[in-house]
Amino acid sequence: MRVGVAGLGRMGAPMARRLIAAGHQVGVWTRDGAKAEDFAATHGATLAATPAALAQASEVVIVMLADDRASEAVHLGPDGLFRGAAPGTVLLETGTMSPDHLAALRQAAPEGVRVIDVPVSGATQAATEGQLVLMAGCTEAEAAPLAPVLDVLGRRVMCLGTRGAGAVMKLAVNALLHGVNQAFSEAMALAEAGGIDRSAAFDVFEDSAAGAPMLRYRRPLYLDEAAHPVSFTVALARKDMEVALAVAGAHGIGMPQTALALDRLRQAEAAGYGPRDMAAMLEFAGKDRA
Repeated sequence: MRVGVAGLGRMGAPMARRLIAAGHQVGVWTRDGAKAEDFAATHGATLAATPAALAQASEVVIVMLADDRASEAVHLGPDGLFRGAAPGTVLLETGTMSPDHLAALRQAAPEGVRVIDVPVSGATQAATEGQLVLMAGCTEAEAAPLAPVLDVLGRRVMCLGTRGAGAVMKLAVNALLHGVNQAFSEAMALAEAGGIDRSAAFDVFEDSAAGAPMLRYRRPLYLDEAAHPVSFTVALARKDMEVALAVAGAHGIGMPQTALALDRLRQAEAAGYGPRDMAAMLEFAGKDRA
């Protein structure tokens, strides 16, 4: 298939590489033109000068962007995706966006252009290995023609039936993950305060009833954050929790633990942790010692 990838960040780049390796005709665009040019030359992709050109050349476009603001500019700008998308084009929104923004995109999409929320769960390693979980805001029948693309990106595609359901599910997953991250950071700070080696404590956590896949695959970052590339920043975690609480508030749902996690993320960001990996919340928790 002719597949475009808009956004070549920590997740978009490995997703694009997998699509190329699977034999798809892949076009790429990202805001950093030099980065897109280098990626295209290195991996054999086609370079698109604008999002409009990317959409015009693609049957399916994978959109992996950081937030609603970036997404709005890339879709609705004068050279945006909607300018080039023809009837039959499918835009797969794989980033973590607000349901309201996605609804606005669907409303603004040209006739015959489908916008489907398919956010992904998993870190950069999962993207590289094709082990992501995809939460699709569509039916299985709608997802079936997209299987040659979706199956390359993840180990499981979970169709949630209706537009926007994938976006809400991703926010729910992230609320749980960041709650676990905060609880783990506090628990590790307690263990270390008691004189227990961090690696030994991690062994116990990982093999206990509290062990979770997130702890397992993020272990290298928790034990030596500086030695590994950033996987997911504190600033992005804060953004996600703000969106999750806004959606919860619109439905009249209280999420006190998520509110606490957001408060801690905001404190950490104010202290300069924003660009660092969310594993840095472990260090931040340790600074609370009386």
